[in-house]
Amino acid sequence: MDNLNIVSISFHNAGKIFDFDALDFELKIGDKVIVETERGRAMGKVVTAPRKTSPDKTPPKLKAILRTATEADLQMAEGNVQREKEAQVFCQQRVKQRNMDMKLVRAEYLFDGSKIIFYFTADGRVDFRELVRDLAQHFRTRIEMRQIGVRDEAKQVGGLGICGRELCCSSHLRDFVPVSVKMAKAQGLALNPTKISGQCGRLLCCLAYEYETYNEMKKGLPKCGKKVQLKAGGAEVISRDILAQKVTLSCNGERCQMHIDELQKEISEAANGSTEPAKKPAQQNKRNRPPRTDKNRNKPKETSQRPENKDKPVQEQAKTQNPETKDGGSPEKSKRRRRRPRRRTNRPNKPTENK
Repeated sequence: MDNLNIVSISFHNAGKIFDFDALDFELKIGDKVIVETERGRAMGKVVTAPRKTSPDKTPPKLKAILRTATEADLQMAEGNVQREKEAQVFCQQRVKQRNMDMKLVRAEYLFDGSKIIFYFTADGRVDFRELVRDLAQHFRTRIEMRQIGVRDEAKQVGGLGICGRELCCSSHLRDFVPVSVKMAKAQGLALNPTKISGQCGRLLCCLAYEYETYNEMKKGLPKCGKKVQLKAGGAEVISRDILAQKVTLSCNGERCQMHIDELQKEISEAANGSTEPAKKPAQQNKRNRPPRTDKNRNKPKETSQRPENKDKPVQEQAKTQNPETKDGGSPEKSKRRRRRPRRRTNRPNKPTENK
């Protein structure tokens, strides 16, 4: 099979990109074309130049371009823009009359005018059935109400960011990426909601642009609070400049800033110039005895022997062993063994019979 001529098209500024079959049309970036979509015919702009792709790698249900946009198509698109403004004003009036808790963002006409899509934001679910009836009776066409989020609202409305430039989401950012406070901490930014939040009230999308770069550059820097040994003595890391690859040290009450290469050189020189620590004395055993030497090994053990009483007669030995004896007899019992009391039972006494 022959390769297909694929071209990417976007229908809105900084909108999502869709692939279409360019057929034999000679297209370049910026050309306006008419295509068939699930919602009907629409006019889009070519974003990428045509490229040859094998049929196996093409997306399923690939649709082809109908034609390039003519002067009549461009005039119809300009007329739809004017009609969108009028539809948005009328819908806003109806929303105020009915006191509906919703904010109308934008109205969009399809290219052939067969449907009007109203984009709105709300905190919860909104019952807009009566509103749709009013809009259908006035415009005599199909009406669709679509609820969007605050980030999509900022993308469609547009504006200027705190940097003074056009919002990223409305200028070039086609897909939203998840952003967290961890990204702001990694870049050393102040965790002030007014400074790290955009027009939509969410975290700035640009926080994710340099997050990976900061993580790579932080790997070679020591963490804050780490203690290092320099030639002048011990020092502690107070702060670090990730982009400049510098760290601020506190050494003997004074602060100094050094580049990471210079710091590593200082640490290596201090480690090579330091003397080896003295060996610890041999630990004694639990009884604090001195270590055994060759002299102590050959020295015989001193044994304490009791004097034997072999020369004494048997009676004297008995007297010495039991001094509290009389005439060599049995020892006098100074204290008699106390008798163990009888164990009492809890059995009740048997009743006595009265005679």
